[in-house]
Amino acid sequence: MYIIIVGSGRVGVNVASFLIYDGHDVALIETDTTICNIAASELDALVVCGNCTDPQILEDANIQEADVFVTVTGNDDTNLMSCMLAKEYEVPKIIARVIDPKHENVFKKIGVDLIINPERVFASYLEKLIIRPEVTDLVVLSNGDAELLDLTVDSEKTIGKRIDDLSPTDDFLIVAVYEDGNIIIPKPHMILKEGMKVSILVKTEFAHEVMKIFTKSLK
Repeated sequence: MYIIIVGSGRVGVNVASFLIYDGHDVALIETDTTICNIAASELDALVVCGNCTDPQILEDANIQEADVFVTVTGNDDTNLMSCMLAKEYEVPKIIARVIDPKHENVFKKIGVDLIINPERVFASYLEKLIIRPEVTDLVVLSNGDAELLDLTVDSEKTIGKRIDDLSPTDDFLIVAVYEDGNIIIPKPHMILKEGMKVSILVKTEFAHEVMKIFTKSLK
């Protein structure tokens, strides 16, 4: 795929790095000359220095060929305007960072495919780690309706039990087991051992109940 990323701060550069590593072609648009020079030296990507709300700059980045347009600047007005231009160039998929949640509806109305708010995601992630000390890591999925929890097995309710004694249910599924540093796709007959780490896909409303099953610190 050919992806254009607007805004070459750490977010933009990191996203670009992952995409390039996966074999995609990437172009970066940035107004700051210093950042442009750094990005050009660090990445195997087309770097265009200029204003993303200028159609000529977008064309310099070959927006006509873009499969995905991503704007991650720290300014909602800039992100919105660049998305509107990307729509005019009929880019198949448009992704935008939105700083102020109150602006999300405007982005939706113009047809932005995916809206992200990294600050809010991180705040939610941190809040869950604070109130759930038993969780070693988590990923919030969908619109917050589901979570991928990493837990350490230390409850008598689970130690010595087979995977199929516990999972799947209508509310959660054990999707991975980690043993001796290796990830294992769980088989129904696998026995859970004390101290074993598991990844569990769970509906958010049942997350607390799942932690009560797998960890002894919750009753």
